[in-house]
Amino acid sequence: MATPNELTAMRRAIAISAQGLGTTSPNPPVGCVILDCDGVPVGEGYHLRKGDHHAEVNALTAAGERAEGGTAVVTLEPCNHHGRTPPCRQAVIDAKVSRVLMAVMDPTSRGEGGAAVLEQAGIEVERGVLEQEALLVLGPWLHSLRTGRPYITWAYTVGAEEEHGHQALTELRRTHDLVIRRNGAIEEGVPGGHGEDAFRVPDGSLGDEPAKAARDLAKSGARSVLIEGSENEAARLLAGLVDSVIIDVPSTPPSTTPTAVSGFGGVVHAGFQLVGVRPSGRYVRLTKERHRC
Repeated sequence: MATPNELTAMRRAIAISAQGLGTTSPNPPVGCVILDCDGVPVGEGYHLRKGDHHAEVNALTAAGERAEGGTAVVTLEPCNHHGRTPPCRQAVIDAKVSRVLMAVMDPTSRGEGGAAVLEQAGIEVERGVLEQEALLVLGPWLHSLRTGRPYITWAYTVGAEEEHGHQALTELRRTHDLVIRRNGAIEEGVPGGHGEDAFRVPDGSLGDEPAKAARDLAKSGARSVLIEGSENEAARLLAGLVDSVIIDVPSTPPSTTPTAVSGFGGVVHAGFQLVGVRPSGRYVRLTKERHRC
């Protein structure tokens, strides 16, 4: 069972893993924290882009010899296959850690899986540590694996001044692989942020067939796509595939007469549930996710 110190380390690993959102795809955004034999954090790292070192290697490099006899706390099961980089489970074994805690199991793991190989090497393994919290970052990547298409978010501002709409969406762009602009242009959320030869931006129009458009977006290597603006043809084309909606609604005085756009921005998204509400300057940001059986 994970100790309070290890749970703190896992939450730190989840937090730093989010820094890879928008650049790691098609790889997953993963974070890792190394604790020494006394439970003191001595190294941490996350995966930035395909072709670069994975989270475990970065964290173990930072920890150095202090990792021996310690614990590796990682948000995703260490990989068990050779790709552009060697398997992470071997780096963990070579570092001589005694214990590994992982939040989410890797559905792409080859053969017996990284966890099984670690156990065969005599390392204690604990699975499912803060799994639901780790899915806040890994969820879109796993969704893309299950569905064969990117996780799609539609974001817009109700009655927006252009300046606010631009500023409000900037942070969202950086956490998505692709952004479909109001004029239909498709761009990287982080320009040039993905690994070389691991990602491409689709050329031309998405066409008029939703399933084909989604497949074309997936072929780029994208795991997440942001559609921006209420008047966006892509939102209409992919309406049945949108997974979450983010709406900035103008703030109102404490006492006022309701208007057509109060509450949920004047747009009803059937099949979605409200999962987040927070102030955002002169707006209130509503986040809704599609109800899934």
